[in-house]
Amino acid sequence: MIALGLDIGSSSIKASLVDIKTGNTLATSSYPESEMKINAPEIGWAEQNPEHWWEYSCKAIDLAIQATKSAKSDISCIGISYQMHGLVMVDKSLEVIHPSIIWCDSRAVAIGDQAFKALGQTHCLSHYLNSPGNFTAAKLAWVKENKPEVYERIHKIMLPGDYIAMKLTEEISTTISGLSEGIFWDFKNQSLASDLLKHYGFDSAIFPEIKDTFVKQGGLSRKAAGITGLAEGTPISYRAGDQPNNALSLGVFEPGEIAATGGTSGVVYGVTDQAIFDQQSRINGFAHVNYQKEIPRIGLLLCINGAGILYAWLRKQIGEGGLSYDEMEKLIAEVPTGSEGLRIIPFGNGAERVINNKQTGAQINNLQFNVHTKAHLMRAGLEGIAFSFVYGIRILQSLGMSTKKLRVGNDNLFQSQIFSQTIANLVGATIEVVQTTGAIGAAKAAAFGAGFYSDLKSAVGNTPIEKTYSPEKEIEAHSTAYQNWENDLNHLINKS
Repeated sequence: MIALGLDIGSSSIKASLVDIKTGNTLATSSYPESEMKINAPEIGWAEQNPEHWWEYSCKAIDLAIQATKSAKSDISCIGISYQMHGLVMVDKSLEVIHPSIIWCDSRAVAIGDQAFKALGQTHCLSHYLNSPGNFTAAKLAWVKENKPEVYERIHKIMLPGDYIAMKLTEEISTTISGLSEGIFWDFKNQSLASDLLKHYGFDSAIFPEIKDTFVKQGGLSRKAAGITGLAEGTPISYRAGDQPNNALSLGVFEPGEIAATGGTSGVVYGVTDQAIFDQQSRINGFAHVNYQKEIPRIGLLLCINGAGILYAWLRKQIGEGGLSYDEMEKLIAEVPTGSEGLRIIPFGNGAERVINNKQTGAQINNLQFNVHTKAHLMRAGLEGIAFSFVYGIRILQSLGMSTKKLRVGNDNLFQSQIFSQTIANLVGATIEVVQTTGAIGAAKAAAFGAGFYSDLKSAVGNTPIEKTYSPEKEIEAHSTAYQNWENDLNHLINKS
């Protein structure tokens, strides 16, 4: 018996196969090989075609199966992790009627800010734990205001993971966790956010049926079985946004536990049992995967849009695409901490919540032609991303979150010793790098949702720790470099 996990990212689709009996990973695949295109019809916009996610999911499944001696009929359950906050709209024929407005799209910032003022800060933070901000609700309001002909055709709206589940089952549903990430969930009233829906003029009929996170949410349809080769009726038994799912993959379920990831965006995600919120809505609270009305588990999410995307840009533009990340690490190691005064602020991927939804663009500061090389630029970029994490983690600390230990995956920026050690030094945290991925976590969670395990912790298991970074005693160079970087950031915030 095998569990299949799908991770629907904005860069690629990953598929993992996990042996349910042993918990061992049998294969992991990714498609396409190059990063998926993000379309930007205007500055600050970001769209993708959901049909591509489905096409690439099918190909990733094929690649994973080909890497094993298993048959597709051996797959007993399916779990889905997905990029958060995206908006997918379909008509009554279940056809997509507009490109998905994805997580890093900034067009709806002003609409969310207006709703925050109209509904009131106290109401929004106490009921939704967030400002409506630039989340799915505001994106839908933008469509209603600017493309009424599209809005009128809407049968149902979905998040990206809901769409893939629909393609698998021909049924439309969502979860409380998913609704909360769209700012569609009222934590006080434990219901759809009726006041927000009324403010925007949304009809509640366009929202999907709510199902539990760990349950048979539907079975593979005959049509999807024919396309994928999987058995008709195979249960989809788990679904969650990528960051709650990443935390699950790392074994982060209970209050005080923290996960982090450094992919296209950077995230620190801590679990609490309190309805904590940031008065400036720089940190966001969502229902965690194990959230229950009687036993609340809230994920406090720090998101940095401009993270790995900057490092990938540097590799492509300055490394000319020919350097591997290992080769970049070796070059960077030749440059001292602080990059000899060169500093990069990585906020060039849309509005940044951590700086109050400002769109500052990325900044390269103090470039000296007779001093700095491409290695300096690469180090300044990597340090800039690390400093962004530190900036956000210090906000989390101010909200009362303990950050003594972070658990991170082994498939992102935390593979870099320089990146990880910089963060460990500046926030005083031990960082544990764990051998897992989002797709693997989704597969294991699906096995629990399908009833193969009695509890969630048994399903996820004790994943091996690959390496540990502990704070060093001498960190003066890191502290000085960070302070100079933060001064640049504060100047930029005040100017914008």
